[in-house]
Amino acid sequence: MTRPDDPATPAAAPERPAEIPPRTTARRAPGTTARRGPADPVKSLLHHHRDLCERAVDPLEIAAGLEAHGLTDRTAARYRHRDVFALAEELYARMPPRTREPAIGGPSDPGPGPDTEARAAWTLLALLPGAACLATAGVLRVTEGVLGDGTRALVTVVGALLACLALRACLGRGPLRAPEGAGRAGMYACWLLSYAVYGEELLAQVLTGGPDGPWGGRPAPLLGLAAAIAPAAWCAHLFTVHAHRKLSGSRALEEFGAGVRPLLLAAVTLFLGALLPLLYLADLGLGGGGTPVAAVALGVLFFVARLLAAHGLPEPGTVALAAACAVEALAPALVLSARLPGLEPLAQPVNVLVSAGGTGAVSALACGGAALGLLLHAALALSRASAHTRG
Repeated sequence: MTRPDDPATPAAAPERPAEIPPRTTARRAPGTTARRGPADPVKSLLHHHRDLCERAVDPLEIAAGLEAHGLTDRTAARYRHRDVFALAEELYARMPPRTREPAIGGPSDPGPGPDTEARAAWTLLALLPGAACLATAGVLRVTEGVLGDGTRALVTVVGALLACLALRACLGRGPLRAPEGAGRAGMYACWLLSYAVYGEELLAQVLTGGPDGPWGGRPAPLLGLAAAIAPAAWCAHLFTVHAHRKLSGSRALEEFGAGVRPLLLAAVTLFLGALLPLLYLADLGLGGGGTPVAAVALGVLFFVARLLAAHGLPEPGTVALAAACAVEALAPALVLSARLPGLEPLAQPVNVLVSAGGTGAVSALACGGAALGLLLHAALALSRASAHTRG
């Protein structure tokens, strides 16, 4: 038995109630932590895109990757940020510094910059296709009436082979290089170039009841387009450099898109300004009468398609080239089909088009329509930040 004034008696009474608050706190701790999770949505986004954030060398690369995954400035508001760029900076800042260091021996290219040796190298390569075509045309012009048809044909084949090798080397590096390849675009380009040289004469013979035999070609468009590769490379380079600068200075995706579209239009206009005199001089030097509209449209189509491929988007250009090939092949096919009984109306669209603009109107319509549609698509595709982080 103990007395009421025993010091052990009052200590025993509060002993059990004192244990209750710790139990209550321990029981509520998991619930409290679960309520803090949704309050930090950036943490879940970081976990979902950890690989992207670890590989990124700057916030712009993260912003482009987020945009490629479908995140927009409106989506960024759900993560309590005003735009994708601010969200990318938050993700970049949360990554440990050691994970953002580039691997030893890995790529450390900071982006396009003033590299004189590299620019001189790809500029020289871009001049080679035009030089090969010009040399071939000069040899054929000088030896006209001296060499036989077989020898001249051999010179033409050798010159075309050299031009193709030079073009392959040119497209393998520099601003016209397609990192993901160009798909079947090369096959369609060969068809379009062949039609630019021989297509008009072939269509003229088909319309008059032929073809009756070998038809002459017009090599002037081929020479002008080959010479325009160097201006195309420089226009693509200027567009890429200024687009990267615009990306670095933009604070929202809409701002970047609104700034890059005039750059695209300026690049196409600058290329067109260089293409027109080259085609005119080539046609004038080979005995032509001016600059064919079809060759101009074909040059713009090639330039926009390659510009998209150089930014990792080869599929739209391939589709546009294929559509132009289909229209050019359809024209003589309709005329030939109209010779069958009851199918005479099939040739009416081609007859109307040729009557209005000559045999070159078919190629001008095919390449011009494809170039215009591809340019509209490029204005949307190249205004995305993700199109300017591919290498």
